[in-house]
Amino acid sequence: MKLHLKEHGFRTELDFGQLDISGDEEFGFRPYQLMVASIASCSGSVFRQILQKQRTDVHDMQINATVERNKDEANRIEKIALTFIIKGSHLDAEKLYKSLHVARNNCSMVRSVEDSIEIVERIEIIELSR
Repeated sequence: MKLHLKEHGFRTELDFGQLDISGDEEFGFRPYQLMVASIASCSGSVFRQILQKQRTDVHDMQINATVERNKDEANRIEKIALTFIIKGSHLDAEKLYKSLHVARNNCSMVRSVEDSIEIVERIEIIELSR
């Protein structure tokens, strides 16, 4: 990946398209946003694959991420709380949490930061009637 200096940040060209990165949201994605999005989407993607293999009837999944940063340490990310909102039929909370644990152990982004950022996960279930 090559990043090129621009007036208000950096730009890179990726297979999917152009990515602008800046400390100012007017000119691109902020680095912490990209990190949080990477952790949440990696975790969600692995979780989804596990649920599909188990034939768990998931109609929709949303991930809400909240971030705690330490202003005294360069605004360092200290904690990311991920809430997985799962909509489906006949969902078993215990089975979902076991699958999420497996996903956590297989998500490269979570594993990459697990010793420096606290990652907390919870699940909200929305049961759909048939």
